[in-house]
Amino acid sequence: MMPRAGGMLGGWRDRTFEEATLMLEGGCLCGAVRYAVRDEFCYALNCHCGQCRRATGAAFKPFAGIERQKLKLISGRDCLLIYGDERAHDARCGQCGSLLYSVVRGGEFVHVTLGTLIDTPAIRPSAHIFVGSKAEWHDITDNLPQHDEFP
Repeated sequence: MMPRAGGMLGGWRDRTFEEATLMLEGGCLCGAVRYAVRDEFCYALNCHCGQCRRATGAAFKPFAGIERQKLKLISGRDCLLIYGDERAHDARCGQCGSLLYSVVRGGEFVHVTLGTLIDTPAIRPSAHIFVGSKAEWHDITDNLPQHDEFP
């Protein structure tokens, strides 16, 4: 029998220690909404599309994609502000406005905004996407591949 996590990640107390160590915690600015996500992201990208720029108020949105069932809310479900429908939406904290994640790909995946993670994921963004519509006032200064659309 493996030892229990003993309080790691709040609502994840029923996980074994090994399972809990594969979990990352994240949340909003004010702390009203907290989530846990497995550190098993399939991809991570920096999106420069106009929609992501408007959603974040920044030059681009760094995010990591994972199967939807691998993200669980720990607290604050009643505080979530959902923009969109069940199969495609942005989830924000209704109190502070932090963009936490987006449900995409027909509701099967979530794009977790990397800036809302408290813990450090194993993955790093591997490319910039939608650079064909990036903000003209922003210069990409790293050496990551750049794609005009989603590869």
